[in-house]
Amino acid sequence: MMNAIFFVAVTISLIIFQTIIFPSFSWFPQCFDLMIVNIIFLSLIYSHYGVILTIILIGCIMDSLSGVAFFLHIFSYLWIYLIVQLFKQFVFKRNFIFILSVSLVSILIQQGLILFSVFIEQGREGVGQMDILLMVKQLVWGGILIPPCVWLIAGFRQYWMYLLKIFKNQFAHRYRD
Repeated sequence: MMNAIFFVAVTISLIIFQTIIFPSFSWFPQCFDLMIVNIIFLSLIYSHYGVILTIILIGCIMDSLSGVAFFLHIFSYLWIYLIVQLFKQFVFKRNFIFILSVSLVSILIQQGLILFSVFIEQGREGVGQMDILLMVKQLVWGGILIPPCVWLIAGFRQYWMYLLKIFKNQFAHRYRD
């Protein structure tokens, strides 16, 4: 239950940063989808079916807020989850190169789905009008920021678990006497 509270707080924080705080900065258009950090972290920590439902819920929220074609975030987040699950069986999951490569692949998945949806809706003309430089900038920002953000969330989670353990021990000690 307390892990769920932590992940809800992280998800809400990332949504607030992406939709409210970052748009006021001039470098926001170059920023990638911050929820990728959360999806990668959830994929590294958990492997059960409840995470898939959580990812679908997060994708629904982001699809509702973003204005892109519905199911784009759901589909990309599920692909990210599946790729991380597949690769973490073969690679040491705390390796920097693994986190970096999963981050870059995650952004490429999302950008590829955006290109595909534009191609389906507008044809070659729509794809030709897309800002490729923006996509490259998002890839660079993702490569720079996702690995440290994943480790930062991992550190916050460890601190959260430590605080919960302290509170649990204090609560047990107080009411044991």
